[in-house]
Amino acid sequence: MTIYDIAKESWLSIGGNKMRSFLTVLGIVIGVMAVVIMVAVGETVEKQVTDQFSSLGTNTIMIRAGAAQSAGVRGGNRNTLTMEDAQYIGQLPDVAAVTPVQNGSAQVVFGNKNWATSLVGCYPDYATVQNIEMAYGTFFDSSSVRNASTHAVIGPETATELGLPDDPVGQVIRIQSTPFTIIGVTRAKGDSTMGSQDDMIIIPITTLKKRLSGSRFYNSVQMISLKLYQDADNNIVTDQITALLRQRHNLKDSDADDFQVTDMKQVMETMETVTGYLKMLLVAIAAVSLLVGSIGIMNMMLVSVAERTREIGIRKAIGAQEKVIIIQFLSESILISFMGSMVGLLLGIGLSQGVGRILLNYNVPFSIWPVVVSVTVAVVVGLVSGVVPAIKASKLNPIDSLRYE
Repeated sequence: MTIYDIAKESWLSIGGNKMRSFLTVLGIVIGVMAVVIMVAVGETVEKQVTDQFSSLGTNTIMIRAGAAQSAGVRGGNRNTLTMEDAQYIGQLPDVAAVTPVQNGSAQVVFGNKNWATSLVGCYPDYATVQNIEMAYGTFFDSSSVRNASTHAVIGPETATELGLPDDPVGQVIRIQSTPFTIIGVTRAKGDSTMGSQDDMIIIPITTLKKRLSGSRFYNSVQMISLKLYQDADNNIVTDQITALLRQRHNLKDSDADDFQVTDMKQVMETMETVTGYLKMLLVAIAAVSLLVGSIGIMNMMLVSVAERTREIGIRKAIGAQEKVIIIQFLSESILISFMGSMVGLLLGIGLSQGVGRILLNYNVPFSIWPVVVSVTVAVVVGLVSGVVPAIKASKLNPIDSLRYE
């Protein structure tokens, strides 16, 4: 028998019981579709996490004031980092840019519009550390920090909410009744692990301290952010920073750190590991549907062997070899699995891409893995599910088969 003859007979046999064949194919469709969708979900989560951390870069380190939490209680004094700490850290050979950071919130007024937004006080190096690009105007310079100037750089979302013109450079806004001149607008970046980078106002940290916050601790800061040179070793720099700050804060060997150093490279690697396990879990859950579908194919083929016992006897009586009987039943199970796999692949890709782009307005990443899985399932599930029924059919005694009613 040629391949065409085998495929034709397999199709005729499957079409002989349309409802049973449809339900069997449906089991494989659901299984493959579930795997494709779960892979797409895992890839999407991984891409979102990677995009958020890559906006800062893996050569970024953040130092927060205060000791790490222990049993739900934060130890030490929260005002443990100073502007001078940032200056000393900036002298380390592998540090390309460093800035102290003081975060807050403020009510901003322009004309008859007002908006509650995030407020960031920092040095000019903040633009380098955070990979900020300017859509209009410029970032403030070191003279603005020295003079505590009322210069402000705003995010595009903040500009929109305040009803500012497309190019608002030179416009005056009021932050807590203090007038600030807009000197720049950042380019849209979206959300990140640090929150929305498009809805914020960035001003010199000295201005925030002197004119807005009125803090008793003028030199203290919440955080120090820094960027390393590309060839720098994050672990070595982290150790250097820890040693430097412990020395400056006069900490004894038995004292715990009164600061927290976060290496974004290590955080990103940890998140990639977590999302990898998440993808494996999602695929494993979806694989259960494939297992059920393969059991359905085996069940159908066993029933088919029982129903076609007399046909098998006739085939063997006229000289059909066992391998021909095996090939015939295997081809039927593979054809069923192939149809279900291809339909499941198309539905899975269509649903994942459609939901992502139409409903969520997000480009779901396409992976080659669903295609590989679908083709593999079409062959492996078909073979595994059909081999037992095929062998059973080939071993039937032709005399007993001809007597079968």
